[in-house]
Amino acid sequence: MAKYITECKLNYFQSKKAGKIAIVTMDNGQFYNVPNTWGTEALESLNKVIDIVEKDADVKGWILTGKPFIFNVGADIMSVDTSVTRDKALEIGHVGHATFKRIMGLKIPTLAAINGAVMGGGVEVGLYHNYRTISKSPGGCDHYALPECFLGLVPGWGGTQLVTKLCGPEKAIELIITNPLNQNRMINSKKAFEMGLADKLIAPAEFMDESLALLERIITGEEKIERKAVDPKMTDELYNQTKFAIAGRVHSGALGPYRALDLIRGAGTWSLDEGFEQESQTLADMIMSEQFMCGVYSFDLTQRRAKKLPGRPPKEVKGNKIGKIGVIGAGLMASQMALLFAQRLQCPVVMKDIKQEFVDKGLAYVREQLGKSAKKGKMSAADATWMGEELITGTVTYDGFADCDFVIEAVFEEIGIKQKVFAELEAICKPECLFLTNTSSLNIAEMGKFLKDPSRVIGFHFFNPIAVLPLVEIIKTDTTSEVALATAFDLAKKIKKTPVLVKNAPGFLVNRILLAWMDGIFQCINEGAGFMQVDNAVVELGFPMSPFTLAALVGPAISLHVQETLNAAWPERFPVSEGLKNLVAKGKRGLVVFTETGVDIDPEIAAGWPQGNKKFTDEEIRQRVLERVALEVDTILKEGVVADPRDVDTGVIMGAGWPFFMGGITPYLDQKGISVKVTGKKFHPNGFLPKQEN
Repeated sequence: MAKYITECKLNYFQSKKAGKIAIVTMDNGQFYNVPNTWGTEALESLNKVIDIVEKDADVKGWILTGKPFIFNVGADIMSVDTSVTRDKALEIGHVGHATFKRIMGLKIPTLAAINGAVMGGGVEVGLYHNYRTISKSPGGCDHYALPECFLGLVPGWGGTQLVTKLCGPEKAIELIITNPLNQNRMINSKKAFEMGLADKLIAPAEFMDESLALLERIITGEEKIERKAVDPKMTDELYNQTKFAIAGRVHSGALGPYRALDLIRGAGTWSLDEGFEQESQTLADMIMSEQFMCGVYSFDLTQRRAKKLPGRPPKEVKGNKIGKIGVIGAGLMASQMALLFAQRLQCPVVMKDIKQEFVDKGLAYVREQLGKSAKKGKMSAADATWMGEELITGTVTYDGFADCDFVIEAVFEEIGIKQKVFAELEAICKPECLFLTNTSSLNIAEMGKFLKDPSRVIGFHFFNPIAVLPLVEIIKTDTTSEVALATAFDLAKKIKKTPVLVKNAPGFLVNRILLAWMDGIFQCINEGAGFMQVDNAVVELGFPMSPFTLAALVGPAISLHVQETLNAAWPERFPVSEGLKNLVAKGKRGLVVFTETGVDIDPEIAAGWPQGNKKFTDEEIRQRVLERVALEVDTILKEGVVADPRDVDTGVIMGAGWPFFMGGITPYLDQKGISVKVTGKKFHPNGFLPKQEN
């Protein structure tokens, strides 16, 4: 993995009315898809520039900006040595604070011109300036974030202290804790400006000219920046509310959000120097933690490795061009797919279902979602109308399917129905049209076995909700052509999804792991563990939702269907749960009910669930569940369902929301000794952290 060093380049602008202005540009010499970062060399480069500016009495102002489309996305975490001593880890925080604080100490007005994407240490360096301008979205700063809590860290170069003092604790909590824990949500320039993180919002075309003109007016005294006074002190009520909210997201599993909350609270009473030292100490603790190692691994998986499309055929294999798409079905999943294809590819999409009322409902959903996007400013009202009324159409016949480049089905999970759909499509569609299936567990080869050309069939499995979860499982059969496979990978990239290549096997990858997870949970309940004890014990590991919440979200009937599919293949490893069968038979949507004292197991479900009388500790429950997952991951790898443990982790992170701070699952199982206990070896015998090349 190549290392690109960001250099701070110093130039001057000679203003007729304001004098000599230093313009410092952060640039690593690469295209915008390789963003500026802070590493040791970059900080040294900034220090050298500050040395020059400090000694030049003619300099009257300072602007820091980035290369086109990129300001700075923060510390290069891939270059952090996770085997460092704590003293060395502490030095990382000290060096960042000391370097950025020199900007604060300059005797001239300083302005950070945030021209593009900015995250982590990029946000932080901007906060040390007297003033900040930000380039208007779209096309300017579309991504603004302090994502450290998502990565197993805390903002350690001033973020917790400076955001709190500038904007107040509520907004600091939103930016530093709430957003990272909400699928690493990022804000845009408009939101950053509204929060008080920037003083001026400027259109991209005039951004540098207007930023420079603002600094000139500040230097000459023509303009003064007015800011609302904020109280940085946090109330006990806000602290307790936030702690409760963190527990609802990560429970006791993740360390970073809790440590960040304490730093934000401290910012209300500490001096800057005291706060910076507390940040450095906390950052050192986090760098030494296993969670940070897992966070680095997860970051590399999702930000670098996944973008290389591992599993795609060689680049010499060209995928088909996509000009028109067919969707069979108009239910929720089908409607979500149609919406995504239209938004990302901007080509015609035709949805078919067996009844006009189903089609109308699907189209209504699509138009409603487009309308919401227009109201939020994510697209124009005209584009929303165009997509909803013209680009996406509906039918109860196969009219409009003859010239589709691919058709994806999302009909009832029954192999005979899917075979019938594909046979009807083959009679209508052009020979090069590909047939995709969104099945969650059925045999894809079986779906296409009666076709004249089964090479056009491939699995393309989304996860619900499609707009939130970025994973697509691409399932290849023995007959799937290389062109079909290349097209599927290229399609995933175009619609901004992360593909994982999976062998055609029952349950594929993510659902198979989730069902093994649930099997471990059911084992404990079957043997006598309390329902709510199991639910609470497992979620404390830090999973995004409890087992019973997930079961309700997926739907018991779907869970039972997948379990029965897996049971048919491996009856010893995947027994069909009698309790789950009873749950489905009674038409229940979930296992729990709300009572006067809180949430508890539904008495009808408990009565119909065979149980022993064995007692478990919470730790025994967690161990049992993780051992069951480890066994299944090992089997998946031995069977070649995926090629690499990293594919397993990409799948559970991006398809099931499993935490970055667990590395998905395989690094965590190695760290806790569970993989060795269950399989006799580690999933990563040579370590799981990626190697960086100089």
